[in-house]
Amino acid sequence: MNSKRKGKRGELELAKKLKECGFSARRGQQYSGIGGDDVVGLDGIHIECKRSERLNVYKAIEQAIKDASADELPAVFWRKNHEDWLVIMAFSDWVELYKGWLWSENNV
Repeated sequence: MNSKRKGKRGELELAKKLKECGFSARRGQQYSGIGGDDVVGLDGIHIECKRSERLNVYKAIEQAIKDASADELPAVFWRKNHEDWLVIMAFSDWVELYKGWLWSENNV
């Protein structure tokens, strides 16, 4: 399977998985051929979707950082064959996300 088709299938698969979790996710503007976000629907998160057997993690997160807007935390969502999805973020972004969740849970 060529990488473009595999990428499209991965984006559709991830959007479906996020929908199953209650998010209004969908494949981004790439379906129209004009480029754009891989998957949209998580407010404040820029999703870089990767569906490959091998991944250069640092190159992927660099792409996510470059493509994210100022109000988005960049994250790489990655899955290889027969494995679960993983989410890769910079440590500082994960800390920001976790603190926000923790403070909202404990009303701190």
